[in-house]
Amino acid sequence: MSMDSDRQCVRRCLSPFHWLLLAFLVMLPDFATALHPPTQDSPFLISVRVDSVVLRATVTNHQNVLISGLERGDFQVVEDGVAQKINHFSHEDIPVTVGLVMDNSGSMGPKRSAVVAAALAFARASNPEDETFVVNFNDTVSLALPVGTRFTSKVAELETALGKVRAVGQTALYDAIDAALDHLAKGTRDKKVLIIISDGGDNASKNKLDAILAKAKRSEAILYSIGIFDEGDGDRNPGVLKRFAEATGGEMYLPATAHESVPICERIAKDIRSQYTIAYTPTNPGTDGGYRVVRVGASSKGRGRLVVRTRAGYFAPSMAPAPPATGGQHPLR
Repeated sequence: MSMDSDRQCVRRCLSPFHWLLLAFLVMLPDFATALHPPTQDSPFLISVRVDSVVLRATVTNHQNVLISGLERGDFQVVEDGVAQKINHFSHEDIPVTVGLVMDNSGSMGPKRSAVVAAALAFARASNPEDETFVVNFNDTVSLALPVGTRFTSKVAELETALGKVRAVGQTALYDAIDAALDHLAKGTRDKKVLIIISDGGDNASKNKLDAILAKAKRSEAILYSIGIFDEGDGDRNPGVLKRFAEATGGEMYLPATAHESVPICERIAKDIRSQYTIAYTPTNPGTDGGYRVVRVGASSKGRGRLVVRTRAGYFAPSMAPAPPATGGQHPLR
């Protein structure tokens, strides 16, 4: 039979439905690409199942020295008292999306130059592929990079952004964290971090502490906080900074002077670059939206007692729409 005869047979044998199905199969790859286009901006995303819990873990010894070289079998994960099986494990320096949340209220005036130096020290010690933004706040909140620039990896651009405002006015800390979490979600890096430099006080926010703390818990962000204040500062509130850090797997620092924040920011950059990534599929498949407590431990022969720092838990998926996370709106100005 000739090739022309074969073609004619195919045309007669295929019904309109089969032709439609064949056309769909041919177009399917292009359709999938349109839904999930590859991007050169996101080459560092870690592929895990959507029903997995992903943890970023920092491990130190009793002298607070960062520990590297641990393996999957050295970690134990427990959720609500039930041991979990780790199905993804890695230890590599991957880029992050990071927001610098900078207090520019009046009380920060004498310390501002040291605070800016600390933020720039962090940027210089970070992964060159990090994407960074700045949120400046006093009684108003503003994104500091030029309009149209969401993130940057250039230290010079960050320096300009950090120097845009004067230290004056009151403190809208909760509104600033709210805005920073929203902007952080637009980043292309898999790991996301906020560094908050403030006295921890708040006397100008429209949002409430509990609402923004819940929002931070629902995010995948790690929050580090540096409390810089004078002993006589009536607005100081290190407890607030500690709550944000502990809930999200970060850490709070209380330097004796503003100048000590420079080595602290360098330490935070090293901490971020040294973290382990652990993922597991929860044995509890429930979708009640409840909060699940997570504990991670580590042990390795010859390394002594190890301390693991990661987020304290997560909210399970919910079949019902989640309530608004914030207590009010405070638009960026």
